[in-house]
Amino acid sequence: MPTISTATSPPMLFDYYGFPEHTYRLSYPAPGSPEIAMRVQTLLTEAGIAMATDAQRGFDHGVFVPFMIVDPEARIPVVMVSLQQDLDPAQHIAIGAAMAPLRDEGVLIVGSGSSYHNLRKFFADDRGASSVFDDWLNETVTAGDIAARNRGLIAWRQAPNALDCHPRAEHLLPLMVAAGAAREDVGRRTFSARLGGKAVSCFAFGAFSPS
Repeated sequence: MPTISTATSPPMLFDYYGFPEHTYRLSYPAPGSPEIAMRVQTLLTEAGIAMATDAQRGFDHGVFVPFMIVDPEARIPVVMVSLQQDLDPAQHIAIGAAMAPLRDEGVLIVGSGSSYHNLRKFFADDRGASSVFDDWLNETVTAGDIAARNRGLIAWRQAPNALDCHPRAEHLLPLMVAAGAAREDVGRRTFSARLGGKAVSCFAFGAFSPS
């Protein structure tokens, strides 16, 4: 079941190893929001989705790394929602759909992950495998047929080179949550580049204008 962070002031959680010493001295003092966390609990409950809460969980690198860029002054409250351990893509789309009303309440839903995540092959020649999967992901996410989009994401393991790019699903499933929360909004690719020789992309749904 997904776990929701309820801390008022989440600590830091350095969930990596072997990095330079200064990366363990980073600080991101954004507040949590027990109120929004409670709203998430309510929405998931209404959708029949069981959940847990955690008042101790700190900001891991999937949160503090992107948000140091998004909100360097750490003013925006952040509530984390974990993945489910079963890594079921359909259930993560359902979790996103349950949380969709938050968008109407001024809450930005961020799926923090990566369109490519195979660290063993990150700097190896993949003979274009990542580009083929990235093209499939872009075509699927930006499809105008929302039902087809969701069907494609649920069956992502059948996509070309999918398991070469994602031996496990953890870094791709946050996209499923965002797609579920998107309702009828068509996705668009907002970033495309090559990192370590691998094709990577970011996607967004709907309009967002930071104040």
